[in-house]
Amino acid sequence: MKADFKVVDRIIESYGCKKNSLIQILQDVQEKYNYLPRKFVERVARKLGVSLSKAYAVATFYKAFSLNPRGENLIRVCMGTACHIKGAPEVVEEFSKILKIKPGETTEDLKYSLETVNCVGACAMAPVVVVNNEYYGNMTPGKVRDILKKKETRKG
Repeated sequence: MKADFKVVDRIIESYGCKKNSLIQILQDVQEKYNYLPRKFVERVARKLGVSLSKAYAVATFYKAFSLNPRGENLIRVCMGTACHIKGAPEVVEEFSKILKIKPGETTEDLKYSLETVNCVGACAMAPVVVVNNEYYGNMTPGKVRDILKKKETRKG
């Protein structure tokens, strides 16, 4: 990926180059590129006048940030107590088997990233999978292929 500092600079300027906007700026950069490329984190730190270690501390503290490329479809499987008891581990296993990746990994074609999360706050629908902010409740391993087909159809 070619470093497009103009885009990052516009994001920074939209917040008035204020240090206290670090989190929001990093969120916007990640939204644009699907992760936080090193060159851009460095650029944000330099432009805001914050240390690189502080910028990385923020980027690594919050689980929502990723320093590694993510797929265009982010799959999050809830592993909270209710989801775990109702079969979330089997759902993760099915996604892993079909996509040939483990939680925390991204497919080679950058179409999918698979993550497990502690809770998505939808216990009544357990087990829950969230794909690109779309919630799928009462998940079973048998429904995994349907979700993936739905995502492929939307992209095509």
